[in-house]
Amino acid sequence: MKEISIISKFMVFDSQSELPTDVQKLMIDAIETRKKAYAPYSKFRVGAALLLDNGKIVLGSNQENAAYPSGLCAERVAIFSAGTLYPDAKMVKIAISATSDTNPTLTPIPPCGACRQSISEYEIKQEAAIELYFMGESGSIYKSDSLKNLLPLVFDKKVL
Repeated sequence: MKEISIISKFMVFDSQSELPTDVQKLMIDAIETRKKAYAPYSKFRVGAALLLDNGKIVLGSNQENAAYPSGLCAERVAIFSAGTLYPDAKMVKIAISATSDTNPTLTPIPPCGACRQSISEYEIKQEAAIELYFMGESGSIYKSDSLKNLLPLVFDKKVL
């Protein structure tokens, strides 16, 4: 038997003003887009803004449904839209902001497991990392250089 160690590293920005200028714009887009979320059940609103290598920004907000599994998270709305609208573009950076109508979200909120798997699929497909920036309603922002920091042991097509 042997032990392995997996280390994840994140950059922490204390406020949006510390972010690089292009990411500040992405985060503002994510915050504005989360206001368009359809979240009548969870009251939890998420916005995502995805920058592509062609300069386009694709937005997504979570969309819920009374049949709960039928909804979709903001990150996947943006990623799947980008995959449809710009199939040859690489995904470079994604900014994510989450808030609750009922509880303050003052710590960074990372993507859920399903979104992590979806982001991983596109990192593998494009053979390039996607930078992730995520925050709550306000406060600090975490930056990950790749989805691999959030999901280091990925399930991918190589095992199929």
